[in-house]
This record gives sequence, structure tokens and C-alpha cells, in this order.
Amino acid sequence: MINLKKIKTEEAIGSVLCHDITRIVKDEVKDAAFRKGHIIREEDIPLLLSMGKDHVYVWENKEGMLHENDAALMLADICINQYMTTTEVKEGKIEIVADIDGFFQVDVEKLYEINLSDEMMIATRMGNLPVKAGDKLAGMRVIPLVIEGEKLEKAKKIGGHKPLLKITPFRKLNVGIVTTGNEVFYGRIEDKFTPVIERKIKNFGLEIIKQITVYDHTDKINAAILELKEMGAELIICTGGMSVDPDDLTPAAIKKSGAHIVSYGAPVLPGAMFLLAYFHDKTPIIGVPGCAMYHKTTVLDIVLPYILAGIEVDKKHLAKLGYGGLCLNCSICDYPNCQFGKGV
Repeated sequence: MINLKKIKTEEAIGSVLCHDITRIVKDEVKDAAFRKGHIIREEDIPLLLSMGKDHVYVWENKEGMLHENDAALMLADICINQYMTTTEVKEGKIEIVADIDGFFQVDVEKLYEINLSDEMMIATRMGNLPVKAGDKLAGMRVIPLVIEGEKLEKAKKIGGHKPLLKITPFRKLNVGIVTTGNEVFYGRIEDKFTPVIERKIKNFGLEIIKQITVYDHTDKINAAILELKEMGAELIICTGGMSVDPDDLTPAAIKKSGAHIVSYGAPVLPGAMFLLAYFHDKTPIIGVPGCAMYHKTTVLDIVLPYILAGIEVDKKHLAKLGYGGLCLNCSICDYPNCQFGKGV
């Protein structure tokens, strides 16, 4: 309950309004000149008096109560982490914005628990997705104009010492690409696969140290993989030869390279024939199915940000992609602002 106090306008500097005050000028304006929650300033006094407000109703400060602006700042402190900034508090609401490009994550369980609390809320964008500098990450406020400080202390306890939000900067990895297929190697068709992959990884600011094209032979593909590894490739991407046809040999070559295969296959469409493996030093190697040539967004777009953030992807993680893993092939692709890949 808000405790109202009637006070002379000239004595109201620093007090908090408990109601909107509407200004009406015939044929010009009819709108709130001052909103509920506004902290009255010295320069506000003449306008208030001109509106006939010799007295105003303000919040009577009581020990242990917090104004909505102060409470919003406390909620922001529970959430904010490195590489983020807050906006100015406005009408009791504050937002958190990304300072850098990176991989965004949310502690969903703590978020749920805080939002179960009375008279406060925190809303975030979906986590486990890339964000860019300037992107809005979260907004928060309390519901009433004033709130018991004890409730905010309980929210802080839920948050603990670890912020609810996290941005991991993307690593600038050296990338090697192995392009397979007799038809490409012998120049029978133009290689339209490799340029697609190059565009995707260059969007993350990655450097391609070498691209090797080989014909369909397990030993040749394996040798190309190992050559790139020896050259210092920190991510190896293999294109082509990923289906179950007898002459598609890329999975066998990746296995022969000594890398541990996490999964050959993923519950994502497009991208079911995706392969992910890691060498002993955690260098990732990816087998990209041919669907990436024809579809703007595939399983590669979901998994690649995890890898660039240094987050190791396991079989369980890939299995979770099945929920939300069906691309709806919209006429205009708006990924990541859609349901695709949001199951984790």
C-alpha cells in the first residue's frame, strides 16, 4: 500500500509523485505533464503552480520501502554481467544492452524463481544465441510504485554471486576447410558449397588459413584434415560426402583422423546428416551436410556459435535440439528471430 502525503508544492522538491498530473491547454495539449513516480525538481515548481497545483500528493517515505527506480536498479544488478550496460531508469523500468558481439546465455532457473516472487519481473531475450553490440538483452521493473526492500533482498539471494546473464566473446579461430567430391575436384561443376561456408564464418570475423579440395577417397580426405590440423587450424569444416551413400566417405575420413565423433546425425531439419567431432586437444571438426548449400539456416548456424564461444557440445546437447529443430522454411528467413533451434 502506498502511503500518500499532501504537501505544499513549494516544499515538494525531492518528493515522489503518487499520481499523474495532466496539463490541459485548449486546442494544444492534453497529456500528463508529470507521471506517477516522478521525482519533483526545483524547475518543476513554476509549471505545477501554473497548473493550479498549490498542493501535490507524494509518497511518504517509510523505512524499509524502496521507490520503483531504486528497485529496478537492484534487479538490474542481479542480472548484469561483463560486456553489458544499463539504460537510464525511466518510469521505474530499466534495460540491459550488449556492449559486444558474443554468445548470450541466461540462467533460466534463477530467472523463473525470481519471477515467481511477488511484485517484480525480469524479461530477457532468448538465450543460447549470438547477439550483437547494441542488442537489447533484458528489461526489468517492480510492479508497484514502492516495494518492500526485503523482497528485493530475497531476489538478490536467489541471484547469488553469479549474474543471471552472460555474454561470451566469440573466439577468433583459424579455420581450415576440406571440400570433397569428384565432380568439384575434376572441375565438372562449380563449387557452390565452399563459398556458402566461407560467408558464414567470415560473418564471425574468422580467418580461413587454407581450403583444400580433394576427390572422393577416404585417405585423401583424412590427409587433408590432418594437414589443416598441422597448419594450426583451430576449427576444421568438411563439406560434401556426408550422406549414407557408399561413395560419401567424409564421416569415415573424420573417424580415421583420430577425432572422437560426438555424433553423426542431429535431430534438426535441415541438417540431419550433421557430424561433430573433437580431437584430443578439443579442436572441433564439423561435417556439414549438403543442405547448407540450399537453405539459408541449418544446424550449422545453431551449433557454430557454441563452438566459437568455446562451449563444448555433447551428444545430450544435440539431442535437445530436436525440440524446435524443425525449420519452417519461411518465405523470408528471419533467423534467429524465430523458433528454430530454441529447444536448448
